[in-house]
Amino acid sequence: MPVRRRFRDRIRIGPVEVATYYDGRGRDMHTAACTAPGCGFSADYHSRAAAELAARTHRCKA
Repeated sequence: MPVRRRFRDRIRIGPVEVATYYDGRGRDMHTAACTAPGCGFSADYHSRAAAELAARTHRCKA
């Protein structure tokens, strides 16, 4: 069964969305995911600053 995450503090930087969620151990995790069709970029980070930096420097191949 897939994990259902509840995202909060969502912002959008260009085509990338950055959000915060709790992982399975109750820790804050941050994710950056590109919403452009066919891109497929997403990554999880331990700090919000790292996720926002990834969003600002992401270049879509799609």
